[in-house]
Amino acid sequence: MTTFPRYDRYKDSGVEWLGEIPEHWKLLPGRVTLSLNKEKNTGNIEDTVLSLSYGRLVIKPPEKLTGLVPESFESYQIINPGDIVIRPTDLQNDWTSLRVGLAKNRGIITSAYLGLKHDDKVSSEYLYYLLHSYDLLKVYYGMGTGLRQNLDWRDFKYLPLSIPPKPEQDRIVTFLDRKTAEIDALIAKKQRQIELLDEQKAILINRAVTRGLNPNAKLKPSGIEWIGDIPEHWEIPKFLYLCLSIRDGTHNPPPATEGLHRLLSVRNIQEGRFFTREDDRKMSAREFKILQRSYTVEPGDVVIALVGGTTGKSAVVEIDTAEISVQRSLGILRPNPKKVDSHFLNYAIQNRATQKVIWELATKYAAQPGIYLDDLGRLRIPTPPLEEQKEVVAHCNQLAANSHKAAKKISDEIESLKTLRSTLIAHAVTGRIKV
Repeated sequence: MTTFPRYDRYKDSGVEWLGEIPEHWKLLPGRVTLSLNKEKNTGNIEDTVLSLSYGRLVIKPPEKLTGLVPESFESYQIINPGDIVIRPTDLQNDWTSLRVGLAKNRGIITSAYLGLKHDDKVSSEYLYYLLHSYDLLKVYYGMGTGLRQNLDWRDFKYLPLSIPPKPEQDRIVTFLDRKTAEIDALIAKKQRQIELLDEQKAILINRAVTRGLNPNAKLKPSGIEWIGDIPEHWEIPKFLYLCLSIRDGTHNPPPATEGLHRLLSVRNIQEGRFFTREDDRKMSAREFKILQRSYTVEPGDVVIALVGGTTGKSAVVEIDTAEISVQRSLGILRPNPKKVDSHFLNYAIQNRATQKVIWELATKYAAQPGIYLDDLGRLRIPTPPLEEQKEVVAHCNQLAANSHKAAKKISDEIESLKTLRSTLIAHAVTGRIKV
């Protein structure tokens, strides 16, 4: 921020988190320029539903109006272009969501949100940047009332607003529009780099688990269209041959309690790892014993999602399983250690061709995706001798580690850019820099 000049003179705002502001700026309580929106959608005169998503007010497509939606939208409030919308709920538990949005379209939104209008002392765009900066600075989390710390109109009625003259507001908005667009473009470019890294990793791992590490190995037709040619000394056995057992989790889990024993599900598979979470469903020791032993998992098992949009998602179990069982939504593959390495089996399952076949099987019989254990058992994968499997696994692990390291570096750069974006906005609308 040292490349930007400062104003000649400042004054103490009297607000600890705001600090000094330019001497010629006004510091006004919200009630001077803000007012609470009271326009209701009586008679359902508007049917364009708005949604606050990642700090942006967007039109919600009709096909997304499912689930917990009211029978009538008469209780919703009408929002007009230039209005500010605040999500005021649950500050106690949610410190990450962006809570401020600027309306670009006329529409309706739930009255659980605060709709704020303003007079001509401030432009819509400057007011949005200002309230957005308070959001980024976590100002709102020192406000609010009730058990879940909700905001209401009184919090904004007395909220101190730093207001420069109108021409300066316009300059600040133009500057921030340009700079944030430049930063957003850089972030998008770096996010694309991470996607390309993932793509490259997937291609290299897919090749390793279907062709091996020797580029000069003689190939033979596998006889299976989606597999293609494989090294001459490889086999293509079914999962049933490679595994000691293939089963699913418990069909009748006990009710959740405050016990120590955990009941895990597909939520516990993230980025190829199977791990416990703070919000896992718990069971008492007595309830845990009620479950048949076949429902438990052991280190070295491969768990795989059997139903829903995550069907085919898998991971090797590498955690202490003494007090763990799994739900019916997960399949449990217990590899035969004399025939297949657990991690090779998992990499083979994640191979794109295998995933495509799993998904085709999962969507074959019903609208809700799901794969039967019998179909899973009949799946075939290209399989080298055990020692070669271990070499492939070591190679794939290194590819994954290198990709993760590179992606982490880019992710850190993205976070730095986001911090720069937030700081730039905050400094411009509080007068710490002159634009």
